[in-house]
Amino acid sequence: MNISWQSNSYDLISFLLSLMILISYSLFIRYKTKKNPAYTVQAVNAIARTAWVETIMQGKGKEVLAVQTLRNSTMAATFLASTAVLLIMGVMTMSGQGDRIESTWHVLNITGGKHAELWLSKLLLILLDLFVAFFSFAMAVRIYNHVGYMINVPLDLNHKMISPAHVAIHLNRAGKFYSIGMRAYYFVVPLVFWLFGPHFMLISSLVLVLVLYRLDRTPKILIDHYPTQD
Repeated sequence: MNISWQSNSYDLISFLLSLMILISYSLFIRYKTKKNPAYTVQAVNAIARTAWVETIMQGKGKEVLAVQTLRNSTMAATFLASTAVLLIMGVMTMSGQGDRIESTWHVLNITGGKHAELWLSKLLLILLDLFVAFFSFAMAVRIYNHVGYMINVPLDLNHKMISPAHVAIHLNRAGKFYSIGMRAYYFVVPLVFWLFGPHFMLISSLVLVLVLYRLDRTPKILIDHYPTQD
């Protein structure tokens, strides 16, 4: 009983430490973005989307460009949502074959628990993460479709709820859901490595944060030219 609890405690500690690492990184990015709105690529993309909507709606003859751009975004989100469904099906298939593949996955598991209940709990967390990814990408597709109608409404009609600022809010909301979906994909990495052992999960979380920092951060030359907020 004590041995079982000790082996499971390694998994619990590694999970909590990995969760703290990811949450701390998210809070750090939010803090830096609050001081400088151009600190992350996502923030710069939001600024670019707002400027793009204003350019499209105030210009003439750019309706086709708007539709093509939104179609590309919709296709990307649709592909990623479909991929999430395939991964969900794969994980559910693994859950039904746990008795045959657990021994293979646990070859490198030195300190973690090897109980069937723990194995299913890990798969359940992976499923939950993939469902978040699917929902986020599906919401992005939904909002992209709405924006496709709104962005081509002539400004001459003077609709108060279909102004460039209002349309930009919807487009940035779609971009936010898209970013959440990608984050969910990234977080699958440490969860999958958890199947091999708790120490692999902790190491992969640290590596993931380092990679995300390189991907999220705007090039320093752009940050230096954007005013910060004290």
